[in-house]
Amino acid sequence: MAAILSTNKLNKSFYRRELLIVARELLGKVLVKSSGKEILAGKIVEVEAYHGDTDEAAHSYGGITKRNEIMFETGGFLYVYFTYGAHHCCNVVTGKKGQGTAVLIRAVEPISGIDKMIKNRFGRKLKNDKEIFNLTSGPGKVCQAFKLDRNHSGTDLTSEDIFMLDGEKIRSKDIGVSKRIGITRSVDLPWRFFIKDNPYLSRKWFHQKIY
Repeated sequence: MAAILSTNKLNKSFYRRELLIVARELLGKVLVKSSGKEILAGKIVEVEAYHGDTDEAAHSYGGITKRNEIMFETGGFLYVYFTYGAHHCCNVVTGKKGQGTAVLIRAVEPISGIDKMIKNRFGRKLKNDKEIFNLTSGPGKVCQAFKLDRNHSGTDLTSEDIFMLDGEKIRSKDIGVSKRIGITRSVDLPWRFFIKDNPYLSRKWFHQKIY
């Protein structure tokens, strides 16, 4: 873990760029939650982009509300929402103040604090080796494993508690692009980006039809 923490933390300028550029370049970056001596970390392997101007699936579509106001801040904040009465999902706010753009973290590959993530997710030991691939292979699973909830919404991603580290640069040929998952509006936008063939993808079959 020491080697991971020696990697550069992403600064605000990374997040304040155009939505789809940030979304693609988040692949390979490392999400870190630090609490005392406990450090949870995972490589981002799947994301989805959302833009309130024209994207009806975005929470920011239609303007600022109490729920989505953090999406309209300058890039570099965490936006966490609760959905289906059961799951928290975490997003990275991007762009300039007032734009209402964010990137959903759909899946990560665990790197550090895996035993704690397993406890947070299952409350028990793994039943078999393959169950590890179900640990963080979805947006709700990521938040559960990292113990992220609405109390963390608005966290500055350059803070000491929750932040992103620079990671491996993913080659274009290794990045898959598809429609987003589980939405009913603006369904044709190809704004889901993922590392091809990574075992932690939220939908193993979904990445076969790519653009």
